[in-house]
Amino acid sequence: MTSIPLSSLTAVSPIDGRYSSKTESLRNVFSEYGLIRYRVTVEVRWLQYLSQHPAIGEVAPFSAVANSLLDQLVDDFTLEQALRIKEIERTTNHDVKAVEYLIKETIADNAELSAVSEFVHFACTSEDINNLSHALMLKEGRDNIVLPALQEIQQNLAAMGRDHANAAMLARTHGQTASPTTVGKEMANVAYRLERQMKQIAAVPMLGKINGAVGNYNAHLSAYPEIDWQAVAQEFIEQLGLDYNPYTTQIEPHDYMAELFDGLARSNTILIDYARDIWGYISLGYFKQKTIAGEVGSSTMPHKVNPIDFENAEGNMGIANALYGHLAAKLPISRWQRDLTDSTVLRNMGVGLGYSMIAYASLTKGMSKLQLNESKLSADLDNSWEVLAEPIQTVMRRYGIEEPYEKLKALTRGNVMDQATIQTFIDTLDMPEDAKTALKAMTPASYTGNAADQAQNI
Repeated sequence: MTSIPLSSLTAVSPIDGRYSSKTESLRNVFSEYGLIRYRVTVEVRWLQYLSQHPAIGEVAPFSAVANSLLDQLVDDFTLEQALRIKEIERTTNHDVKAVEYLIKETIADNAELSAVSEFVHFACTSEDINNLSHALMLKEGRDNIVLPALQEIQQNLAAMGRDHANAAMLARTHGQTASPTTVGKEMANVAYRLERQMKQIAAVPMLGKINGAVGNYNAHLSAYPEIDWQAVAQEFIEQLGLDYNPYTTQIEPHDYMAELFDGLARSNTILIDYARDIWGYISLGYFKQKTIAGEVGSSTMPHKVNPIDFENAEGNMGIANALYGHLAAKLPISRWQRDLTDSTVLRNMGVGLGYSMIAYASLTKGMSKLQLNESKLSADLDNSWEVLAEPIQTVMRRYGIEEPYEKLKALTRGNVMDQATIQTFIDTLDMPEDAKTALKAMTPASYTGNAADQAQNI
């Protein structure tokens, strides 16, 4: 079969194909280029750190010119330089070693840096570089890409909660009519749940280690036994903006990653729940969807305006959660002091995030097209006077009327209720007239408790 060039049309994954415009922000972070870029960053910053350590006399503090060259390599790292690393890797068959060699090539013409080139990757195992790179990737992806996308959704939900705080809606439990709520309160429920998960995601510490081949600073201490390498590691890692993990094997054990992916999965689960509910409300007619000129709902039924954005979001978050589940279950497990099974799995961190970002874009688009159908909401409430059985029997309990629940059950269960039937029943009750008057003034649309207040306060 003839080979065809890679493009959004020929990509195997829809992340880089059909939905590439929705995942573009991830490329600079979670692509092979992104991983290489972070590896270069860690290697360079480690070399610069060593030059500042007073006990490492063989590496004098770098001049401004030398530091500028190194900073430029980090700050202006190019795709061409990443390709050069891949070219070197074809010879070394080792991706991290190829990074080391690229750095040495870059500094070869600077006498000051060339003289200490063997301190590039000093005392490091590849996983020292990799784990810090992965932590930096996840930190940038979480803080600058994923959380802002979730924040937009959460803010939209909260705004819908306030905007529709007073829009009474018939609730359904077990699919059956239940005590009314408001549309805004149902939106506020989701907004609050999502905000809580976002806080937990943001609070996950991004851990790192730089303690050598099995986590004991063996190589470090063999060269400089007088240095407190644990203190060095902690200071360096914290300078990178990460949190220090003092106890590891060759690999950072990835427990924090499991915490992060579990948190992301819980956020997605909340949003899947929301997408399914909105799908149902659209089906009931509680929401209409704004039509867009030129769009087609069905290839054969011209009238249809399908809730495709919510369906797309649900499907893609399901895929993301399947990946998050594997990442969270697999990554903390490694044979003895290290096996390589985490390596290939870690290259898929961006895949789960990619499907999430596709879903978030669809969800945001779908939410922007929603229009409340107040007439349908009112009609459903007007046809559901049986929901007032709850307040009536509750007030009956207050005034000592026997078997209130049973009497309302006999009146309403399986029977068609209307306002006249309910009010006739109230008239038969032995309770104060003001209590009867209050009950008779109640309608399904007014029986919403403090739903409006809760929605306004989100």
